[in-house]
Amino acid sequence: MVSPLLAIAMLQSKPWLEFPGPGKRVVLLAGDEEYRSEEMLPQLAKILNKRHGFHCTVLFSIGKDGTIDPNRRDHQPGIEALQTADLCVMMLRFRAWPQDQMRSFVDYYRSGRPILALRTSTHAFDFNTESPFARFSWSSKSNPGGFGKQVLGETWISHWGVHGKQATRGGSVASHPVLTGVKDVFGTTDVYEAHPPADSVVLMRGEVVEGMEPSAPQAAGRKKNALGVEQGLNEPMMPIVWLRRHRNEVGNTNLVMTCTMGAATDLLNEGFRRLLVNGCYFLTGGQSRIQDKMDVSLVGNYEPSPFGFEGFRKGVRPADLASMR
Repeated sequence: MVSPLLAIAMLQSKPWLEFPGPGKRVVLLAGDEEYRSEEMLPQLAKILNKRHGFHCTVLFSIGKDGTIDPNRRDHQPGIEALQTADLCVMMLRFRAWPQDQMRSFVDYYRSGRPILALRTSTHAFDFNTESPFARFSWSSKSNPGGFGKQVLGETWISHWGVHGKQATRGGSVASHPVLTGVKDVFGTTDVYEAHPPADSVVLMRGEVVEGMEPSAPQAAGRKKNALGVEQGLNEPMMPIVWLRRHRNEVGNTNLVMTCTMGAATDLLNEGFRRLLVNGCYFLTGGQSRIQDKMDVSLVGNYEPSPFGFEGFRKGVRPADLASMR
């Protein structure tokens, strides 16, 4: 009989992370070049697993040498784990996976299971026009806005706040179980321009602030949005968290939560962590288990890298991120 410790060690020898637990199965897809999803999602998985019992699998963009390489957009090993997943948490940007890997994602999506999408997932895929998955591309003409616009509720438009200079302060605009105990949400990522469809329930809007600290004052200034309307940066504030039910092309309905925050540094904020944990419970049918003061504390040592292109830690293998200490 294999000991529990040996079993975990065997799991972590693969190019992904596995945190076994008795609860719902969550697969987290890390694959962006800028916001350090390869650091954030393992920590979120540890919180979900150790604090709440979710069974978590974290998948990465893997380079040819077996190390995590967010710049490699065409390789996400282990994605077949979605076959048995209860929830997909995604933070992807411009991925162009091979057909077998993309098929696993499409099969999950078309099954009607829930999705929690973060930050750059609004522009998760970038296939050429000859690809059988071209309709998922953010720039798709036949399926405007691709997976982001059609499923999540928005594609990439613009940085509404000044990138790297104007951070985000979250403000709740609805009463909803996902917002239970959520307060003082702040993220170093700027507000994205977003215009989710009318069938969306906006849970939180993002205040553009003049600086990168939680105490920064509200930013002033005006901009013309993608609809051609000039408005103040915070008049009104852009949606940053919303829920919607999307009936997909095979007739199944996905419950979707989209959040345009999501750098690894954002996870240092307790309110943001609570928002994500609550979201995972809600999306997997665990609404009754959401409590005002659930433990969402960080697990082990977590010192996230600042966001930025080419800022990822080189030579890191998934197993290097497995420690709970």
